[in-house]
Amino acid sequence: MNEHEIDPRLPVVQDADLRDKIVLVRVDHNVVKKGEIRDPYRIDATFGTIYNIVERGGRPIIMTHNGRPRDKKTGQIKITDDTAIQPVVDYLERKLHTKITIPQFPNDPKLGIREIDTSINWHIRDLRTHTIGSIYLPNTRWFEGEEATGERRDRFAIQLAGLADVFVNDAFGSWQSHASTVDVTRHLPSFAGFLLQKELSNLKYILEPKRPFLAVVAGAKYDTKIGPLNKIYQKVDHLILGGVIYNTFLCAKYGIKVAGISEKDIMAAKDLVAQDREAKKVIELPFLIESDTIEGRFEGKYRPRSIKDFKKGDKFGYFLDVAPESFDTPGVSEIIGSAETIFVNAVMGLTPHFYEGSEKLDRTIDKNRQAQKYYGGGDTLQEFKNLSPGLYLAAMDSALLYRGRDCTQSDRGRYAIRS
Repeated sequence: MNEHEIDPRLPVVQDADLRDKIVLVRVDHNVVKKGEIRDPYRIDATFGTIYNIVERGGRPIIMTHNGRPRDKKTGQIKITDDTAIQPVVDYLERKLHTKITIPQFPNDPKLGIREIDTSINWHIRDLRTHTIGSIYLPNTRWFEGEEATGERRDRFAIQLAGLADVFVNDAFGSWQSHASTVDVTRHLPSFAGFLLQKELSNLKYILEPKRPFLAVVAGAKYDTKIGPLNKIYQKVDHLILGGVIYNTFLCAKYGIKVAGISEKDIMAAKDLVAQDREAKKVIELPFLIESDTIEGRFEGKYRPRSIKDFKKGDKFGYFLDVAPESFDTPGVSEIIGSAETIFVNAVMGLTPHFYEGSEKLDRTIDKNRQAQKYYGGGDTLQEFKNLSPGLYLAAMDSALLYRGRDCTQSDRGRYAIRS
C-alpha cells in the first residue's frame, strides 16, 4: 500500500500505539447464509489488519454485522442461527490456530440484545492474559442500539467504546452509518485498517476512471439503489442495468407492467428515464426471460421476450433473467469490449434457477483484455465464483501489487476484487 494514495489526514492503523491496548476492530465478515460460509474471501482479506494488531502487542475484540435480523416494518430483532457469527469464529479458529470467545448476553425476544453487561469483563481479563486469542462480539445487528436512534444508540456506542482503548475500522463494505461503524469513533482514538485503506485507494480509480467507463448495476430492490444509481449515472459513460432495477426502468420507459414491480418504484424510475432521453447512457439488453413463477424454472412456464415488441399497457409475468444472446448484440458487445474501466455490482438473474445472463455477462467482460475491472458486492462475487470459477480464480490467485492495490494482471485483463 502506498500511503500517499489515500488522504494523508486519515489516521491509519500503522501509526496507532497498540502495545498492551485492547483494540476494538470493526470488520465486514457478512458472509454467513443459512448457517454456512459460502465464500471466506471477506474474512481472509482482514487477516493483515488482525495480524498487525497482535504482532504489535494489541489484543483484538472483533465485531461484524451479518444478515438482516431486524424487521424494517416492526423494528423487531430476531436472534437465530441463520444470522449468528459462530461459523465465522469456527473458521478463524481453524485458520489462525487460536481460541476465540463469543460473549453471551441476555436478549429480548423482540428487541434483541439490549446491553453489553459486565460479564464481558471476565473475557477481557482472559484476553489480556493471553488465555484466549480474541473476543468476537455477537452480530452487531442483534444489539438493539446498532440501528436505533437517540439515547439507545448513544448508549450502545458508549458501551462499545468502554470495551477498548483503540478503535480500528476495517469494514469498507459496512457503509451504513450505524453505531458500530460511526458513533463509536466519537469516543475512542480511531484508525483505518489495511483493508479499508486499500478500498479507499481503489476508489480513486472509480472516481477518476480511465474512459470509456462502463458500470453494470443490478439489484433486488429499486428504492434502495436510487441514490447510488443517480450518482453513478453522472459518472459513467455507459450503464447496463439488470435484475429488478432493469425491470423497473423498462416499466417506466415503455409503460408496461411486470410482476413484482411496484407502482411506487416505477414512478421513482421515471427520473432516470428522463435523464437518459438526452444523455443516452443506459445500454438496453434487448432479450429477457419471462417466468410465470419465482418458485423455480419449470418447463412451459418461462419464455424469451424482446423489448422491441413492448407496447404500452402490456402486462408480463416475472422477468427473472437477461437472455445470454443480449450480450452478443452489436450495441452491447461493442460497448463492453471498448471500455477502459468496468465496474460490476450485478447479478442479472434470480439464481440458482436463472443464471445464464450472469454467466454470459462475466464471459463477455472477460474478453475485454485491456480494461481495469472491478467486481463488488457479496452476492456479485458469490455468483461470479459459482458461475465462472476459472475467471474468479484468475482474479484471486497469483495477485500482484498493481498501482498500490491487489489485483491480477494477466492475459485475462486486470481485476480488482472487493467485497
